Amino acid sequence: MEIEVSSSIHLKYVSEIQQEMYDSAQRRGTGIAKRSIEYLSKKISDGNAVVATENGEWVGFCYIETWSHGQFVANSGLIVSPKFRERGAATLIKDKVFQLSRDKYPTAKVFGLTTGLAVMKINSDLGYKPVIYSELTQDEEFWNGCKSCVNYEILIKKERKNCLCTAMLFVPDNNKVNGVENYQPENQYQNEQESNLSV
Repeated sequence: MEIEVSSSIHLKYVSEIQQEMYDSAQRRGTGIAKRSIEYLSKKISDGNAVVATENGEWVGFCYIETWSHGQFVANSGLIVSPKFRERGAATLIKDKVFQLSRDKYPTAKVFGLTTGLAVMKINSDLGYKPVIYSELTQDEEFWNGCKSCVNYEILIKKERKNCLCTAMLFVPDNNKVNGVENYQPENQYQNEQESNLSV
């Protein structure tokens, strides 16, 4: 299996990737925000994605997005072809796209929203921590991307404070705000959970 930073040579897989994103969301009944062929093609052409292949077949895919003027990076759209599941491809792809994010944006916070337990485990192994939504980018364009998700109505009813997705965040050691080193916001999340349990 080859896992590479994307380039124009991978554009031939974009239709399959988009279709599997849609099909996977339908099967699970949970949200993967839909992305157009044009959007995914640009991610691939610009080298802002990771593509896994084997013997000329598409295996898996994930792309990166930046928000809040590069202060945040998201690894989005992780998908593995059904034929190649249960072989650890998702973990390898996430490792590669995480490293791509860190190489391109070394001071950015890396975050994700997911309903998938397997993705949560991978993120945790990479150093992400579960957080409340207010710790993520507040860029309106990011949240507008949730409109194509089946759970968007829940997000709005909850005033964007939570939804079915778990928010996870990685804060690099060299991320500083006003000269003060930032920290992984574990305590805020823990305190909120404890507060919820006591109600």
